[in-house]
Amino acid sequence: MTNDIPAGFAPHFRKSDLTNPWEPLYSKQTPKSVIIALRAGSQHCNSRGFIHGGLIMSLADNAMGLSCGVQHDAIGGLVTSTMNVEFLASCQQGQWIEFVPLSTKIGRRLDAAQGEVRADGSVCAFISGTFSVLQ
Repeated sequence: MTNDIPAGFAPHFRKSDLTNPWEPLYSKQTPKSVIIALRAGSQHCNSRGFIHGGLIMSLADNAMGLSCGVQHDAIGGLVTSTMNVEFLASCQQGQWIEFVPLSTKIGRRLDAAQGEVRADGSVCAFISGTFSVLQ
């Protein structure tokens, strides 16, 4: 396992009580997305030694919502309406995990995003979601 953090990533700017046990988390922003990432450790794993699906879903939701949110000038927030995850392969302890969303629809009342979860660059899940825009 390596502790190298890829270029462009910095400590994640959005902290919460839910994600605190999963620190350190990292992120980088592109024009249409906020990519969240982590180096998979024991705090991210289930009893089988691979990353827990609930963690994958939570961070995918976070990354997609943030990616939509940064496209708005001013809103009261976003609430997840729907979310889908298609697990393709397991993510293992020690791997660099990236939640790579793309905001695909930005609206007054509803936003949408889709993307991938990658483990050391290999796709391990497809993600998509819709988000209600709060005024």
